[in-house]
Amino acid sequence: MKHWFKSGKPYIWLTAGAVSVSLIAVLGLLALIAWRGLSYFWPAAIHELEVKAHDGSTQIIIGEIYEREEVSIERLQEAGLAVSGNADEMLERWLLKIGNREYMPLDFMWVMAPQIVRHDTPQDLAVIERSKDGNFYGYIVDVLEHGQSIVGTAVLRDVLAERMQRAVQLNEQASALQQGAIGSINYQLNRLRLERRGLELEQQLTAADEQRIQEQQQELQQRYQELEQKLFSLREEANRDSLVVRDMRGMEVVIPMYRVLDVTYPNDMGLFGKLGHFFGQIGKFITEDPREANTEGGVFPAIFGTVFMVLLMSVIVTPFGVMAAIYLHEYAGKNAITKLIRIAVINLAGVPSIVYGVFGLGFFVYMVGGSLDQIFYPEALPSPTFGTPGVMWSAITLAILTLPVVIVSTEEGLSRIPSSLREGSLALGATKAETLWRIILPMASPAIMTGLILAVARAAGEVAPLMLVGVVKSAPMLPVDGNFPYFHLDRKFMHLGFHIYDVGFQSPNVEAARPLVYATSLLLVTVIIGLNLTAIGVRNHLREKYRSLEN
Repeated sequence: MKHWFKSGKPYIWLTAGAVSVSLIAVLGLLALIAWRGLSYFWPAAIHELEVKAHDGSTQIIIGEIYEREEVSIERLQEAGLAVSGNADEMLERWLLKIGNREYMPLDFMWVMAPQIVRHDTPQDLAVIERSKDGNFYGYIVDVLEHGQSIVGTAVLRDVLAERMQRAVQLNEQASALQQGAIGSINYQLNRLRLERRGLELEQQLTAADEQRIQEQQQELQQRYQELEQKLFSLREEANRDSLVVRDMRGMEVVIPMYRVLDVTYPNDMGLFGKLGHFFGQIGKFITEDPREANTEGGVFPAIFGTVFMVLLMSVIVTPFGVMAAIYLHEYAGKNAITKLIRIAVINLAGVPSIVYGVFGLGFFVYMVGGSLDQIFYPEALPSPTFGTPGVMWSAITLAILTLPVVIVSTEEGLSRIPSSLREGSLALGATKAETLWRIILPMASPAIMTGLILAVARAAGEVAPLMLVGVVKSAPMLPVDGNFPYFHLDRKFMHLGFHIYDVGFQSPNVEAARPLVYATSLLLVTVIIGLNLTAIGVRNHLREKYRSLEN
């Protein structure tokens, strides 16, 4: 036994066991997030309950069962609920999502299982997904055109599907027109206004320039009025139809068709129907914009903002990190200044991320951005252009945050390259710069990519500094569009990490937002894994490409 311990094998097994436990914990956490997140998209059954109150009256409740739990009689009595007549120590209660926000005080309500007199799942119960006020649950009884019923002898679901598809197409056309052509005209009008003000400040505004700008403005205004009339026409056509729904109060409610995004009958779906709906909801979640204070809809702007900011950060941090590592390893002497630089790099890696955010806000945004506005954008003042948080300052701040990782990783890669290769290259007549460019950097490229992978993994999950230097709850426009110069680095952006924080802690409806938090968390992990796998693939390709140099 003593010889066995001296051989070191027990420590190998302990290390392997620790790694296994850590791996199981990580996989278990990912599995939990995936289960909670993906279950948000599965079409849940809609229940119709008849609940008996303490005064003997009954109430109909329609909704989805979100949670079931058992609570003690004592806990219910402390909460002020009357539970007399129950001999059991524990009672089951259900948490139901009842929706219908216009007519119900809360989206969710608790129902005690012993009070349920009747429990059904009718096949004709519908879930109506709306662009405003969340889901509506009830029975669809009619479809109206200009207030008149058009169902007649036709099948209700067929008429509903046809009219809903028409309304969705009209809404998409109106949205594309508003965000595309009309948005472009507004952008061009603003550019003309800034051009005129800039010429006035420089005292170079001539009569010819004034006439040219006025003619362009008049032309744009005319196009704007034409497009505006077309937009009003599309909205009027979309507002033509409506549907009548009987809710759990027994009252018939008229819902305009232009507000309806989808109508489903979960209780009447088979397995393949539920699978189709499941993947369709995931697609909508990835490609659509958020609604209802980020508690409904998709997260596409947050995905785009996260990926765009990380790519921009990678473009900034990689050359600076590599150049710093080359200087420290290849050129800097072993003196006090070099030691001080190395200590500073190590200390930078331990600085809390929020400190980087404060530094980015004070130095980059207010000092550098304010100076850029004074020099290059005086016509836009007092409205700031770069003197306000934006995606560029976020990328630069995170580049500084992750710079030590790239420097250390690159320097370690440079140190693993044998000195004989450098000496052989120099002996053959190559300069030191040629040796670095053609021999050293290609061989160190896998280490550079390793540093970039670690930088991307950290930057994609950072939230605290971004809250100060560019991220917002809801960005009206993406940093990239069809207007010149196409990349608008001064704009604010959305981020998946901040979206999780906002939905989980700032949401007006915590119960409704909880599944969305898991879904967004799963998406953020997927985005980080995708970025890392891409970088790992590039690293492996470079490693194979320059393997001959190592030999």
